[in-house]
Amino acid sequence: MRDFFERPVLAVARDLLGAHLTVRGPDGTVTVRLTEVEAYDGGNDPGSHAYRGRTTRNATMFGTAGHLYVYRHLGLHHCANIVCGPDGEPSAVLLRAAEVTDGVELARERRLAAGVVRADRDLARGPARLTVALGIDRSDDGVDVTGTGGRVTLEPAPGSWPPPGRTVRDRRAADETLIRTTGVVRTGPRVGVSGEGGRADLFPWRFWLDGEPTVSDYRVAAARRRRTAAVGAAANGRATTS
Repeated sequence: MRDFFERPVLAVARDLLGAHLTVRGPDGTVTVRLTEVEAYDGGNDPGSHAYRGRTTRNATMFGTAGHLYVYRHLGLHHCANIVCGPDGEPSAVLLRAAEVTDGVELARERRLAAGVVRADRDLARGPARLTVALGIDRSDDGVDVTGTGGRVTLEPAPGSWPPPGRTVRDRRAADETLIRTTGVVRTGPRVGVSGEGGRADLFPWRFWLDGEPTVSDYRVAAARRRRTAAVGAAANGRATTS
């Protein structure tokens, strides 16, 4: 299963759509079907946390594929990624949105404790809501998702991952299976990423299932403002990336 994640980040991101992610905790288990993700490619990607090298915060990205990279965004909420690619070459896929397929009541209870829930489609619609629904926090940074009975496990969608050695015809057949089981995959610019990393022509690295109601809304990065003594304006923080 680890070799599923030991591939280029764009391939892993696409193939994660339709996958089922399960998180087990003392209060119960929640499973989601991933419907939206974003790819981030380390030193090759100005939108990535690892673009300028290793830090204490992003150290997990430089480790073994198939582990969670969890960080706290702006001190407000957590975002969960899955590390991919070879050791030492940091890349990860941000889990942006999902449909809760099991443990709906527990996911709803967690979300209501954190804020308003207007409909079940919103339970894991967005990276912060997703981690709350699943019960993921910073303590899960580095957790291995490739096992079968651990706290966090992942089951790829049927047809998403042909074993090595398959022919082009096999890959095409797998693509057809993936479309039947998950739906049509769309791509576009990443949500809230500023600067060059947010350009749609260079980094159309957001992947989502077409027509899926749990996919989050697209928004551009907020404009940054410089702090000035005259008006006391606070500079905006960088948008969610991984």
